[in-house]
Amino acid sequence: MVRLPLSLSSSSTSFAVKPRQGLRAFHTSISRSHLVGPPDPVSHLRPVIYDDAPPPPAPRVRHPYSLTEFTGDTREYQWKMQRQDLDAFNHAFWLDSNTRFYAAKDAVLQSLPEGASAEQREHALSDFYARWVAQERARMAAYDAEWRKRNWSTIMLGARVRYQEFVARVMHPFGRGGQDE
Repeated sequence: MVRLPLSLSSSSTSFAVKPRQGLRAFHTSISRSHLVGPPDPVSHLRPVIYDDAPPPPAPRVRHPYSLTEFTGDTREYQWKMQRQDLDAFNHAFWLDSNTRFYAAKDAVLQSLPEGASAEQREHALSDFYARWVAQERARMAAYDAEWRKRNWSTIMLGARVRYQEFVARVMHPFGRGGQDE
């Protein structure tokens, strides 16, 4: 038996509640601990390892991206997949960008004469950086616009999922996320 106070006041009046299986404990929530991996040597991004990644597809499903393989509301699975897709998009962009940048930078440094001074090297790199930024401006603007669009879409879908979870908890405070026991 668990004894719970009737109110938050200092009154010692309480009532008894017999614990049931599946009953959530008060003042607790699921601990989330997404992990961050080591930085990628080229993109310099640290990958997020989500502890709530979508489960692997069921073996009976033919199409690998079908949301019908999951039970319940598919928005949460869609949000998790969309979040991972955004991470992959970000990583792919920076991997490609940094690979091209380092190759171009190495080409500039190799084009300098053997006995180039530190000042000549610094001037060549300064010119290279200015040209690189000007050359990449349109590509970076397109990436930025696409990333923002995808990020807001992911944020909005995540907010809808969390709102639905909140409503389910309010409507069924002693149930398991709104599902009947």
